Amino acid sequence: MDPSSFPTQRLFLQSVECDVYLRRSLTLVISSSDQPSPMTSLPFQSCDYVPEIPDSQMEECILNFEKNPSKEIFSSCISLLHEFLRGAPFREYQESMYFDRFLQWKSLERQAVTKDTFRQYRVLGKGGFGEVCACQVRATGKMYACKKLEKKRIKKRKGESMALNEKQILEKVNSRFVVSLAYAYETKDALCLVLTIMNGGDLKFHIYNMGNPGFEEERVVFYAAEICCGLDHLHQEGIVYRDLKPENILLDDDGHIRISDLGLAIKIPDGESIRGRVGTVGYMAPEVIKNERYTFSPDWWGLGCIIYEMIEGQSPFRARKERVKREEVEKRVQEEQESYSDKFTEDAKSICKMLLAKDPKQRLGCSDQGASQVKQQPFLRNINFKRLEAGILKASFVPDPRAVYCKDVLDIEQFSTVKGVNLDKTDNDFYAKFATGCVPIPWQNEMIETECFKDLNDFGPNGTRSPDLDWRQLPEPPKRSLLQRIFRRHPADYGITQNDSSLSNANTTNHHFQSRTATANVSS
Repeated sequence: MDPSSFPTQRLFLQSVECDVYLRRSLTLVISSSDQPSPMTSLPFQSCDYVPEIPDSQMEECILNFEKNPSKEIFSSCISLLHEFLRGAPFREYQESMYFDRFLQWKSLERQAVTKDTFRQYRVLGKGGFGEVCACQVRATGKMYACKKLEKKRIKKRKGESMALNEKQILEKVNSRFVVSLAYAYETKDALCLVLTIMNGGDLKFHIYNMGNPGFEEERVVFYAAEICCGLDHLHQEGIVYRDLKPENILLDDDGHIRISDLGLAIKIPDGESIRGRVGTVGYMAPEVIKNERYTFSPDWWGLGCIIYEMIEGQSPFRARKERVKREEVEKRVQEEQESYSDKFTEDAKSICKMLLAKDPKQRLGCSDQGASQVKQQPFLRNINFKRLEAGILKASFVPDPRAVYCKDVLDIEQFSTVKGVNLDKTDNDFYAKFATGCVPIPWQNEMIETECFKDLNDFGPNGTRSPDLDWRQLPEPPKRSLLQRIFRRHPADYGITQNDSSLSNANTTNHHFQSRTATANVSS
């Protein structure tokens, strides 16, 4: 019997003293990175500090401030600091118990992820290849949304490249305004993306199901600003989203939004443009409909459509529930001018007109200034974007934690069974590229937010090494709680002996495990 199937899911910090490859690879990654991962920032307390900043650097900062006051005025100081940290402080860090502890966490991060890592809960909705349901990490208690991509449905629709593209883009983007990918794994029948859970519903639900269609301008301004930041972060990575619409903008518990469903997003090579007639009818830009080449212009058109719809309570080129052919909607988008009711202030009308310019060369956001040009518009004058991007600003609307902002489970249409498709060994290469386990930064943030990092990260008294970091002695075995001792059988009760080959390797590995466990551990 596999020890991982015992009744209690626990987090253990494993000995990595002999993992030379992990030690070398992490040393290279950390020393070359200007943005350390969350867990490397915390234990860097052992380092020395820069004694002083040279006068020449101070003068350069003053000149930068006078010439161009921005967040870049300290760039020379930051470069100096990074150069200093790469020297003696980093070598000191490598020899410290903090680096050994980080190696333990990285080893834990690289453990296999399976369906047994999670508890599955109610269905939240459906995607293109399968259901989306709520799930919970057993070891930490953190909730996520699990997007399931049925293997047979992917193969039938030849959607392998689309599914892998979405996974790789989600893995690359780290923004508070775009859903984060925390885990990617596979089951017998599906590929699974474990994403940020957004309990507040989508913008479409709020626009049309919470009283009169549309929002007050203050709320529109806040959502428009956060969407603008999300697009900015995607564009900085060279990614065009291409499917901006209200149902793809989700609210979290605090009322902040994230862009979701990156199935149509694509990375644009530097200095190039792309062509692709993709998107949703009524939200596709004229250049997309005409199959012309573009870079990021379709996203700014989409922002214009969303701002218009949030104010008017209907999209700019099709009335709600209007029965009209696709060709007619596309003709309106290319030829007709949208109309504005008295719901629009002059500032709102101005930004919509500039974002909905038919010619992408004339469209707001499509110049070299990009998102900064949009952020400077009078419509967004009351938004402090520095505070917004830092997560300091409070949302103008906070969802009721007792309300359910989505369809009833019975109203979510179920997928039919895929017939006539067989999976074989040739599909395994694709599955291996997809099911890569934990995504480092979201996983490390989860460990910190749920206090598992704090609970497991104890050191010895007076700054000494704890037993699990002292390779000269063996740590105590993991302790069993009183309830476990009363209600749970010991592994030996299952008929497993120390001579069993299935357990002998685990015992050897567990020899160096940290004996403490996280308080968030839960019974399976």
